[in-house]
Amino acid sequence: MSIPPRKKQPVRQYPKQVTVTQQRQKRGWIGIPKWAWLTVALASVATISAGTGALLAVSMNSQPLLQSQLSPEEAAVFSEGEPMLSTSSLRLPRLTRPVNILLLGVKVLTSDLDTPVAGAEDLGYHALVNSFEGLSDTMLLLRFNPRTGQLVVMSVPRDTRALVNGVLTKINEANLDGGPALTAESISDLLGGVAIDRYVRINVQGVEKLIDALGGVTVNVPKDMKYQDDSQHLYINLKAGQQKLNGDQALQFLRFRYDDNGDIGRVQRQQTMMRAVIEQTLNPATIARLPKILSVIQSHVDTNLSVEELVALVGYGSQTNRSDVQMLMLPGNFSSPEEFALSYWLPSYAQIDTMVEQYFGLESAQFMEATSPSYLRVVIQDSTGDDVAIQSMIDTLYDSGYRNVIVGHDLNELIPETRIVAQRGDRASASRLQQFLRIGEVRVESTGNLDSDITIQLGEDWLGEHGAAL
Repeated sequence: MSIPPRKKQPVRQYPKQVTVTQQRQKRGWIGIPKWAWLTVALASVATISAGTGALLAVSMNSQPLLQSQLSPEEAAVFSEGEPMLSTSSLRLPRLTRPVNILLLGVKVLTSDLDTPVAGAEDLGYHALVNSFEGLSDTMLLLRFNPRTGQLVVMSVPRDTRALVNGVLTKINEANLDGGPALTAESISDLLGGVAIDRYVRINVQGVEKLIDALGGVTVNVPKDMKYQDDSQHLYINLKAGQQKLNGDQALQFLRFRYDDNGDIGRVQRQQTMMRAVIEQTLNPATIARLPKILSVIQSHVDTNLSVEELVALVGYGSQTNRSDVQMLMLPGNFSSPEEFALSYWLPSYAQIDTMVEQYFGLESAQFMEATSPSYLRVVIQDSTGDDVAIQSMIDTLYDSGYRNVIVGHDLNELIPETRIVAQRGDRASASRLQQFLRIGEVRVESTGNLDSDITIQLGEDWLGEHGAAL
């Protein structure tokens, strides 16, 4: 049975508010799950043999990680159209069509539960609980596309204002109110009807354990991070600079959001962590860690993926080139205090429709035309400390028609290769700029300047012909 094509959506308007409800004053998780952690967990399986994969499948039930019972109506939310896998006795399962996976990160405290946890009243603080029934403060929609060889990751900020059960509220309410099915419905509606095939939920305790099981991850901490909340025993204390983080430190990095960009800055750090995990853990050394990784996943993950589907996703992810991993953020803007009492990320529906068409729609739409240089907002972030090189970049861009160019904050690390970041997903414009400059690499991610269309993170490769030493 094939899935009928989605009808062309009319120009969308902002949703009308049905009711106004008092927002829950709950603390939300600021941690994050990563698609790569699930990928890494079985990556080595995809590289060993079909026999090993078969043994794994036989040793577990068809849905070994399903820890919540979905009603027939909830299960029907997730696409059950044409098969997504090709199976053979001689090889591991493979994806046969584009697949959209919803990943949710959940944090639950003892104070969030209706039924008290035995002994919790004696702790003197709000302790973490191994549960999935909380606010989904990390939401990622992944598109595995075997037709293009790409893996698209869209981050949906937890404070996004959206319809949840007919009520305009923060979208992280959806998992608390109706679990993964309501969250999938809410995000699908937000994106104009994008179908969601499966879901994965992971709780905050699993994030820490997975990082430790992977042996830690090396990232650049962009600035000193310090925060203390005795009520949760949350203590963040990281120094700026590149360093290897263990599970607890990685959580500190991911949970920190106490800066000017709030939750959106946290989304940027999530994407930074994703890149680091992808580059450092998809290698043969992960094989020795596989038993521990699988144990963590079985204890802290809830998903309606079957073993065969999970293995197919792993195989796809392990063979995806870094340049084909594209990380987006739901387009929008911060609300102002004059508009709402609470802080929201207000969706930009016109930009969402364009992004969805390009990355989640027809494959031909991914090759959209580049934007005229005169309309692009370009921000330069320097890593070299060389004023001559910065000015040379400004002059080069200006002489070539890029007239809206400003210098943003410096990076705290010297990078060898310039990064041309398509901050809002405009890969065509970023690629054209890279070809013109003849240096650097294009990255589709949201780790650059929030107000830019293209962020140029200036590296050592620009100094060769344009630095002060010449």
